[in-house]
Amino acid sequence: MRADAVRGHLDGLLLAVLEPGPLHGYAIIAAVQRRSGGALELRTGTIYPALNRLERLGLLASSWQSVGERRRRAYELTDAGRRSLAAERTAWSEFTAAIGSVLNPAAPPRTAI
Repeated sequence: MRADAVRGHLDGLLLAVLEPGPLHGYAIIAAVQRRSGGALELRTGTIYPALNRLERLGLLASSWQSVGERRRRAYELTDAGRRSLAAERTAWSEFTAAIGSVLNPAAPPRTAI
């Protein structure tokens, strides 16, 4: 899938994979890839700036977790993030319905004779 196809939807993707609970960056990348059936492969250079921006906006909170000798930052949704995800889902439904109605139109209306 083309990288530009994800542009504009990255925030919603990140919020959606964090809905079940906190994840660290590489786990977020893996979750997007798994949930998309391998169609979406996010790069660390894309994901970390987006996670930092979402945290600055108050949609995510992060904390350091230790796993063995390693420390990594885990991200989770805030209440504002959950509201934003709901809005993203509504916007996505409206967007796909509009595009779908253009790409796959219903039978044309009948004209009166």
